[in-house]
Amino acid sequence: MKTMKANVYAKPGDCAIRQIPIPVCKDNQVLIKVMSCGICKGADVALARGSFISSFPLINGHEFAGYVVETGADVKDFKQGDRVTADNTVLCGHCYYCRRNQPLYCENFYSLGCNGPGGFAEYVVVNHDKVFHISDKLSFNEACLAEPTACSVHTMDRVQMRYGDDVLIYGTGPTGIILAQLFLHSGAGKVVVVGPSKDKLDVLNAYGITETVLMDRNDYSIHEDKLREISPKGFDILVDCTASVEIMESSIKFAKMGGKFVMFAMPHENAKWSISPDYWYLHEINLITSWAQTHCYDRAIQYLESGKVKVDKLITHEMPLDDYDKGMELASKGGPGVLKVILHPNCE
Repeated sequence: MKTMKANVYAKPGDCAIRQIPIPVCKDNQVLIKVMSCGICKGADVALARGSFISSFPLINGHEFAGYVVETGADVKDFKQGDRVTADNTVLCGHCYYCRRNQPLYCENFYSLGCNGPGGFAEYVVVNHDKVFHISDKLSFNEACLAEPTACSVHTMDRVQMRYGDDVLIYGTGPTGIILAQLFLHSGAGKVVVVGPSKDKLDVLNAYGITETVLMDRNDYSIHEDKLREISPKGFDILVDCTASVEIMESSIKFAKMGGKFVMFAMPHENAKWSISPDYWYLHEINLITSWAQTHCYDRAIQYLESGKVKVDKLITHEMPLDDYDKGMELASKGGPGVLKVILHPNCE
């Protein structure tokens, strides 16, 4: 029996690099040799604690790309050597929500790398209908970011932005930077991003987001005064990419009447958010949440392939799969100089 190297969680907090059997490729599946797999600061850190939608034992890693090495008998659109990435979601098709054409709410939601075997392994097997070709324009590292880009596309679908809407984004992690670019290319009026790390604001500037504000964590009045100067009437759309309750509570005052508040970052377990119902009611503020995605990969890849969404500068650290613990520590800590950590189960 052929084996592969994989990061395996036996239970929450207990993981190790192990040799396990290479997964069997069924008739409708594609076996992918994983070249790059990104660490998601939100999901992978939560999964390691046993929260989110985790199921153990688990091979995590839901942002991956690589080469096709084997195809099932019924697969016609892929061949050995194709460069691909894959949508990690698997929907049952027969539950209440699937039958209502709301597959993201599938009652049997299965996600490679979250509650099914994912990409922190030398090989991963994926249903062929969730595999997508990538061109030579995209590196495998960049193609890993198709998943957070797809999640951002889903957010855009949820927001239903009007042409000319002014947008304020708090947070400069990879998804905040991706979302800013999507808003920029979708007809927004102003796109303003607030964050505490100048190096990440510099990345946004390089990607065409010219209005950025450096946050002072010790004195919110400094960046809030600047926001009032930029848009005295406030913003039509506020997006939180920080998961910080303190920031969410302080930022809502920048919503225009009838504005939308978007909770994009994964909230921390047991977090409590204090709001003034009277304020929200009288201002007719809409709360929109956005988690995961499904059926958004085609548009995500189009944005990446076209260069409208750029992610090359988001990849700040690379290391072999054997350094998984080091990569997780780096990603979970975050801070200046850290955006996307990529692990390489295989090297070219």
